[in-house]
Amino acid sequence: MNISSAILHVAPARLNEAREALLQMSGVEIHAQTPEGKMVVILEDDDLESAANKYVALHAAPGVASVAMVYQYSDDETDTEEVKA
Repeated sequence: MNISSAILHVAPARLNEAREALLQMSGVEIHAQTPEGKMVVILEDDDLESAANKYVALHAAPGVASVAMVYQYSDDETDTEEVKA
């Protein structure tokens, strides 16, 4: 499991277009946005590779000028399984 958050800077004139594109991406949630074009998004993925691909897709979304990762958590589920002796 991989959970991360990012701040996106979007051209204000393209804010609605960017929002629509981001909402079409699986595992992406928009938690806040300003009229000036800043967005806070949360991304959830199964692994680091798909998370990295999603960040590439964020950069390609319409009107997105920059993407800055703020937080990242990764958990290998096999490490969290209880070992019985």
